[in-house]
Amino acid sequence: MNFNNLDELKQNGFKGFKTIKDLLLDSTVLPMTRGVYLVLNTNNKNVEFLSTGSGGFFKGKNPNVSISELEANWVDNTIALYIGKAGGINSQANLRSRLRQYLRFGQGKNVGHWGGRFIWQLRKSEDLIICWKELPNQDPREEELTIIKDFVRIYGKRPFANLVN
Repeated sequence: MNFNNLDELKQNGFKGFKTIKDLLLDSTVLPMTRGVYLVLNTNNKNVEFLSTGSGGFFKGKNPNVSISELEANWVDNTIALYIGKAGGINSQANLRSRLRQYLRFGQGKNVGHWGGRFIWQLRKSEDLIICWKELPNQDPREEELTIIKDFVRIYGKRPFANLVN
């Protein structure tokens, strides 16, 4: 899959392509099915890391890391920053509930969405784009792992904000 081609992502079943800012205003467009989602930076040229981001302190843990750690995790030549999943065999979460949780975490709320937290240390994170792929009859974890594996094959490492596989 070409992670930099929005048309190809759409051909692979991804929908939405809404900014974080738009989803904060109206998250009812998010489907209530399980699936996977991508966080994209279509303006990849002007990336600026923040020493203190907007992420919440879940269970008192500081979500922020050093700028040098952010730089070490950065992946050049791609707009894909994070690959996440919603729902699964032992989870009733869906894309709407999981992404709302992710957005609340990014607003500084004490919410358990620790994955992908590096996103919130990017200046103008509200301009990032989220797209999703509904998987009502599949295990999103398997699709997430397949997409991450494909990304690693192309770029040699995980997406910027994916800290584990």
